[in-house]
Amino acid sequence: MSPGKPPSQSRRELVAALLTKPAIKGVMRRVPGWRGVLVLNYHRIGEHATEPWDRTLWSASGDALDAQLTVLAREAELIGPDEIQSAMLEDKRGRRVLLTFDDGYRDNYEIAYPLLRRHGLSATFFLATGFIDRPHVAWWDELAWMVRRARAGTLRADEWLPKELALSEAASQKTIATLVARYKSLPTDRAQTFLDHVAAGTGSGRCNGDEAAKLWMTWDMAREMRDGGMTIGGHTVTHPVLSRLPPHEQEREIAQCASRLGRELDEPMRWFAYPVGGPGTFTHETQQILDEQGVELAFSFYGGVAGFSQWNPMNVPRVHVGRDSGPERLRAMVWLPQVFTR
Repeated sequence: MSPGKPPSQSRRELVAALLTKPAIKGVMRRVPGWRGVLVLNYHRIGEHATEPWDRTLWSASGDALDAQLTVLAREAELIGPDEIQSAMLEDKRGRRVLLTFDDGYRDNYEIAYPLLRRHGLSATFFLATGFIDRPHVAWWDELAWMVRRARAGTLRADEWLPKELALSEAASQKTIATLVARYKSLPTDRAQTFLDHVAAGTGSGRCNGDEAAKLWMTWDMAREMRDGGMTIGGHTVTHPVLSRLPPHEQEREIAQCASRLGRELDEPMRWFAYPVGGPGTFTHETQQILDEQGVELAFSFYGGVAGFSQWNPMNVPRVHVGRDSGPERLRAMVWLPQVFTR
């Protein structure tokens, strides 16, 4: 056991290694499975080594996603969001998996969509409509950009930050994660002021967004994906942390997103993913608003499996897929989600 790793993580790694053995694979494929639905969540697809944006958003390279889809096509029953409710009512075991992608990055269209088509699989794409209508750099990407373009050596501790943050290349990812977490904690009316503060403190200035148009898919791309068998859902207009907004502003974000999807895709917003998606990022009022807008399922993002005992259509759990989620880890997740999705 590595001294710095929690015991639970080490045990999971041990189990994942055991599951790669041919004899155990044969046994696992004969096991009936489990009850519920495993919802996997991706963000960006492709290579990120030279990108100035938030690199934690890259879930897989194109080759890695190709390998993961090969595993999923063999080991799981891929379903759509319209099949989840009936799956919850069926008292039978299986390995039902729903694939989802958040935000509407263009690489989802350019890389993920062709791979899904090649494998004969479908996925659900949750779009933040404001990024498509008015392409601009998202706040998390701008924070990463400011750190990587910093002219100062540190960000000083002050009313915004409890401790000094290093701006070196070696410390950049940790600093970006700290700034992103701080942004998420702020009331929405202070968020832009915080971005201005970081821009001044790093010496980078604000990102002018010249490259923003290339970051996001277009409505034509979304329509092509819909016509190609993909499902489209909503992810608000501007991607705020909804719990930081008063109810009337939450309603505006959700209703305007639904309206844009309806006009551009000629279909209602039946599915929705909460921005950020952690336990404290949406409220009971948020769920009520979604229900009033005709949303049938709303997806969170903090791990777990959608099961029968605590089924809530307005809080369907999803599991993060990251760059360390290779084919074997994904297979383990599909075979033993109770172990690998926490």
